[in-house]
Amino acid sequence: MAHTTRTFIVVCTLALIVQAAVLYIMGQPPICACGTVRLWVGAVLSPENSQQLTDWYTPSHVIHGMLFFALGRLVFRGRWSPVLAVALALGIEVAWELIENSPLVIERYREQALAQGYSGDSILNSLCDTLAMLAGFFLAARLPWRASIALALAAELFTGLMIRDNLTLNVVQLLVPNKAISAWQAEGGLYGASTKS
Repeated sequence: MAHTTRTFIVVCTLALIVQAAVLYIMGQPPICACGTVRLWVGAVLSPENSQQLTDWYTPSHVIHGMLFFALGRLVFRGRWSPVLAVALALGIEVAWELIENSPLVIERYREQALAQGYSGDSILNSLCDTLAMLAGFFLAARLPWRASIALALAAELFTGLMIRDNLTLNVVQLLVPNKAISAWQAEGGLYGASTKS
């Protein structure tokens, strides 16, 4: 057990170091340009969004972890290896964090109503997104599968209601941008003001 825990720690630490180093080389700022580190930023259209420790998109990364746990169960069925499953989850999440902060994807995000002015994540925010994914992975490992699905759906519905965005809408708008969805998002959710002037 102690060996497995040490292996988890080493794998996670190495993945986070690689992620931070590559993001730094790509030119992403270590922390928010404002110079302040906050636990939470709730204003989606704020220049601090995707710059602080957590934001409205943190639940999406928790859901990533739940999905990656299910993927690990599928890939390693019959020969379940928690360490390999975590390594797979980290590989996918870190790869996504690097792709998400590439100029091509940043420009694609800027086409959306809720991401105008988006310049990518701070390194701090990106690392916290990966830690949120790990939290979701370990949560899914502990919960019955029905509870994991219920929690993921609740998070999707809650963030959709509050800011008119969530993991599902984010993926749809990234892959096949829809003007009707973008216009609906611009009207604003329950949290914060409308994006219309």
